[in-house]
Amino acid sequence: MSFCSFLAPWSCWVIISLYSSLLFVHVSWAEKRGGYHYHTLHIAARLRETSSPPLELHKTFQQEDEVGKNPWRLQVFHRDSLVGGNVSYEQRFKERLERESRRVKALDRRVERKLKGREKKRKVEHKAKIEDFGGGVTSGMMVGSGEYFTRIGVGTPAREQYLVLDTGSDVVWVQCQPCKDCYDQTDPVFDPSSSASFTSVSCGSEVCSELEEPSCESLGCAYRVNYGDGSHSVGSFATETLTFGNTRVQNVAIGCGHDNQGLFVGAAGLIGLGAGALSFPSQLGSLYGTKFSYCLVDRSSQSSGVVDFGPGSVSPVGSVFVPLLRNPRFSTFYYVPLTAIGVGGLLVSLPQKVFEFDVTGEGGVIVDSGTAVTRLQRDAYEAVRDAFVVSTQHLPRAEGMSMFDTCYDFAGLQTVSVPTVSFRFLNGAILTLPAENYLIPVDVMGTFCLAFAPTAGSLSIIGNIQQQGVRVSIDSVNSVVGFGINQC
Repeated sequence: MSFCSFLAPWSCWVIISLYSSLLFVHVSWAEKRGGYHYHTLHIAARLRETSSPPLELHKTFQQEDEVGKNPWRLQVFHRDSLVGGNVSYEQRFKERLERESRRVKALDRRVERKLKGREKKRKVEHKAKIEDFGGGVTSGMMVGSGEYFTRIGVGTPAREQYLVLDTGSDVVWVQCQPCKDCYDQTDPVFDPSSSASFTSVSCGSEVCSELEEPSCESLGCAYRVNYGDGSHSVGSFATETLTFGNTRVQNVAIGCGHDNQGLFVGAAGLIGLGAGALSFPSQLGSLYGTKFSYCLVDRSSQSSGVVDFGPGSVSPVGSVFVPLLRNPRFSTFYYVPLTAIGVGGLLVSLPQKVFEFDVTGEGGVIVDSGTAVTRLQRDAYEAVRDAFVVSTQHLPRAEGMSMFDTCYDFAGLQTVSVPTVSFRFLNGAILTLPAENYLIPVDVMGTFCLAFAPTAGSLSIIGNIQQQGVRVSIDSVNSVVGFGINQC
């Protein structure tokens, strides 16, 4: 049970706000020179990581036995661990940015479609039945689906599959036999006829009505998930048992995709972690209060991250908590009330209400595990970038690269001092990012770029590069989002 459960909502928020303000003294400490606050960026260490090969999955699952000791924990890895291959850091980075651009465009199209008039459906809760819980996770970038994978079992008996974990999606789905059109995946495609627990959902059921695009076929309810960039999954809707380690979760509503297209890179499907009624957290909500937290690893890391579910997954100790906002037009996304951005300890002058969503649902800021680079509306981005450039006049510049227009030549250097970058929220909480979460290597020679970019759409996104090494906690019961530096 959460500590907020024992308090009135207003008193809970007083405690959270005071705690977050006090915590700022710890998380935002940095060297101060010439009126600016600076962090130390360790160049040599970061470049050594770029030359390391991707983590090998079979070794990881052997080494991470401690995950199995926590029945509410899943292991998380980077996409390169699944795809593998002898590919240079520069090539992997280039491909990553290409996928990133398509992902953001897909989100923008999704928002645009919804704003053109599609009404939100009546919310219907569907709750899964759980016997126990636990498992393992892999990082991967997928167009329209997210960047991080987990290894789970589907059906009875369980057939293990790689599924993407994505906070920007709700529907859980896997590719299924018979395939009308399926992309290549690492494991054999799931055959529902061989599962004793696969049950079709009827067209008139409440869970079917919760789908954004439901339809009816001869075997019952059918679903279609479009990601805005041409990627999609179409098939029958059903309930099935999912297995994580030794834990079986029964009666999970999933899509059984017979027609699937997209650059899904080896994964069998997707497990949605969004805020909508059909997401995995929502289906398990009555069992653990719709709470979970995650730690995402750097793509060149030789370790794994985690996703934790359950009452103990969200801890008030060591985290900055901010309000979780609800946008009635976009129930999937996790909105946060970002109000300002600081560079070097000084607030950047930004257009008024640039981070708010309006009465139509347009705009706002979301936390997204599937988008790599933090995206800001152009006016806001240019103001932040210009402030960063002014406070880095002592650093050698380099030419821009792809979507990045603010880059530096750190070749031959061991460490450099860089201005701090911080997010300020409506309740006064401040999250100051580690230096490696906003200045990242784009090659092995020492070119580093500011990992922020402008967006052509109205939606701003806090991306997963800024989240790496930070425990992100989602507590839908108490409507808070937590950010814990050094809590992974």
